[in-house]
Amino acid sequence: MKIKSAEIVISAVKMEQYPEDEKPEIAFAGRSNVGKSSLINLLVNRKKLARTSSSPGKTQTINFYDINDQFRIVDLPGYGYAKVSKSSKEAWGKMMDMYLNNRKNLLDVIQLVDIRHAPTQQDRHMYSWIKHFGFNGIVIATKLDKINRGQREKHLNIIRKELQMTSEDILLPVSVETREGKEEIWELVNEIFKVNEFDFEEALIK
Repeated sequence: MKIKSAEIVISAVKMEQYPEDEKPEIAFAGRSNVGKSSLINLLVNRKKLARTSSSPGKTQTINFYDINDQFRIVDLPGYGYAKVSKSSKEAWGKMMDMYLNNRKNLLDVIQLVDIRHAPTQQDRHMYSWIKHFGFNGIVIATKLDKINRGQREKHLNIIRKELQMTSEDILLPVSVETREGKEEIWELVNEIFKVNEFDFEEALIK
């Protein structure tokens, strides 16, 4: 059964703005320009649900997207853009900490990194943060189509090493352009729901 509906609920900056129901949430985190919005649009078969910004670092809200009126995908604000002011970075940190530390609906946080480049210091901090809050440490390596097939394993090994991922930690290469990895992402999400006793498998694209 395909995704029937996908719509934005709210762009929040404060905890009191979060949706008040108990729908489970899967959040996506990553640097500015890593392709979070494009990936979310791919997953739900919508071209413009999550808006891509021409100005890196511009989006500084937590965006909640309601999927099939059953669960939510949450787009966390991009990090690591040099031109963002110090005060904006501090506000971002507080916003992220509030959401990750207090959101009972949140089942897992999936981090996105660009497969073409070694993870940055901010990427490493984000991964440590995610693990600190008790999440699985799932990483999606975006822009797979931008490198040669023969270079994939090399780039994936660099990511694992820089983030200090264990052999059990999941690292999934994905391309929005070719759609490679899309089904595997939904399989991961399905498994997260099952582990947390939410069975939405029939509602998700396989």
